[in-house]
Amino acid sequence: MAVTEHTGATPAAIAAHIAEALRAAIAARGQASLAVSGGKSPIPMFEALREQDLDWSKVSIVLVDERIVPRDHTASNTALVARHLLQGKAAAARFLLFFRELAPLFNAEVLDALVEDATGRIADLPWPLDVAVLGMGEDAHTASLFPGAPGYARAIATDERLAWVVPEQAPVPAPHARISFTLGALLASRELLLSIAGESKLAVYRRAAERADEALPISLVLNQTQTPVSVWIG
Repeated sequence: MAVTEHTGATPAAIAAHIAEALRAAIAARGQASLAVSGGKSPIPMFEALREQDLDWSKVSIVLVDERIVPRDHTASNTALVARHLLQGKAAAARFLLFFRELAPLFNAEVLDALVEDATGRIADLPWPLDVAVLGMGEDAHTASLFPGAPGYARAIATDERLAWVVPEQAPVPAPHARISFTLGALLASRELLLSIAGESKLAVYRRAAERADEALPISLVLNQTQTPVSVWIG
């Protein structure tokens, strides 16, 4: 298992680690790519990361996953990243959006079209991702890989970079259809970073680390030897 654990993690320490990986990528290849997860948990790390000294103009940032909502919606991770990460020194980074305009109704055909459009929007993203920052829910989902949700089986099996998932029909409800990097795309990254905080999530992580189980999506990230995973336990 290609997992390295860091205990007593702080947002500042995680930000410093990410920044060092981005600096190394720029030094080696002249550019860097960073995928980040949304939600409230990463905000302190975003605010530490945006003040790191590096050539942000050579960094491309993309979301690991996004809810299919307008940018002014309270659930928009795009708006959250713009507000908390793309400020200060990091304002010089390039932020690649999955979509701009949204249809009022969603079905598989519409979602397929959104995924196709989003794939085109990130076509020139430096690949593979240098760092993908993941979170984890108490149902063991990561990115928008929700166990049992419509679209989940494809998202963990396809060779495509992006897929749609509809988690509101998953065992643990979570509203809004989403576009997400697929398992294969995430495992193509040079490094995956997982942040864990709280005893309940730590217990889920420990269980998932024991073996790969499609009912525990994060276990598919932890129990593989393709990609290094740094786990930061706060």
